[in-house]
Amino acid sequence: MDVLITGIGGQDGYYLSELLLGQGHTVHGILRTAHSHPLLAALGERFGGERLRLVYGDVTDSAFLRQVICSVVPEQIYNLAGQSRVGESFRIPETTFSVNTLVPLALLEIVRTYNPQIRVFQACSAEVFGERAAVPQTEQTPFAPASPYAVSKASAYWLVHTYRRAYGLYACNAILYNHESPLRDESFLSGKVARAVARIVRGRQRTLSLGNLEVRRDWGFAGDYVEAMWLMMNQPEPDDYVIASGETHSVGEFVELAFRHADLDWRDHVEVDEGLYRPIDAGDMQGDARLARERLRWHPRCDFPSLVRMMVDSALEQEIKSESLSPAALHIEK
Repeated sequence: MDVLITGIGGQDGYYLSELLLGQGHTVHGILRTAHSHPLLAALGERFGGERLRLVYGDVTDSAFLRQVICSVVPEQIYNLAGQSRVGESFRIPETTFSVNTLVPLALLEIVRTYNPQIRVFQACSAEVFGERAAVPQTEQTPFAPASPYAVSKASAYWLVHTYRRAYGLYACNAILYNHESPLRDESFLSGKVARAVARIVRGRQRTLSLGNLEVRRDWGFAGDYVEAMWLMMNQPEPDDYVIASGETHSVGEFVELAFRHADLDWRDHVEVDEGLYRPIDAGDMQGDARLARERLRWHPRCDFPSLVRMMVDSALEQEIKSESLSPAALHIEK
């Protein structure tokens, strides 16, 4: 089938594209700019080139979205586009809402008026549960969003829910818990830690500044989570699902494991900076993915220690590769 992915340039877009291409589908992806994307280029070459087709444009432009959908005529749309940095949402709330809420609304309206048979997937977030959610969280746990990001995702969730009920669309939400991979950049905590460890090992960095080490999150591997997305979109009836590992670990545990994997003591390198604390932070995030396990037959295969080790190993490999390409990269960073 023909599938459209918004936000294909992100971590989830890559892994979902790899999954869909491997199943024989044609993937159309929207990127913001026409800059080179080596990973997607390599992915396209691996699967023959013609079945990965990239479109460049602004997803906040509803006319552009309509033009793409009418041209591609996809059977499924996965909306992965978003401003996904929780802390950043306090600084740019309008941009966050423009991408995270108005884009899903535009997609739903286009599908409703153009072709109601198109199936729509919306990436939601466990951040919607907020500060004092019951632990663990299920699909029935009340929302109490504690950041502009979380509010924007909660709004998109209810739009999908409303359009599904009002117009009979096949539209579903995945309430996704933290899912990481070697593709995470340093604007995310996991990528920041893994890459800092790699630079410290190679002598290019001495210390790492982090915020609250006590925050607890439910971490999984992005490659596992995109499989859940695919399964959700291929059920007889649409529904919303919590997608999580069911385990919770603190930021401090992530840090300790990452440094230990590189034979380092994190206490020799990590500095806690209260300036990096968020104005408001969600409470303990632990998802109960029982519905996904029972109905979708989905379960994560990569456990927490394996995920952390995978990210550190990849960061080290990339660091060594960059050194071989650029002697100037050997300068020392804090």
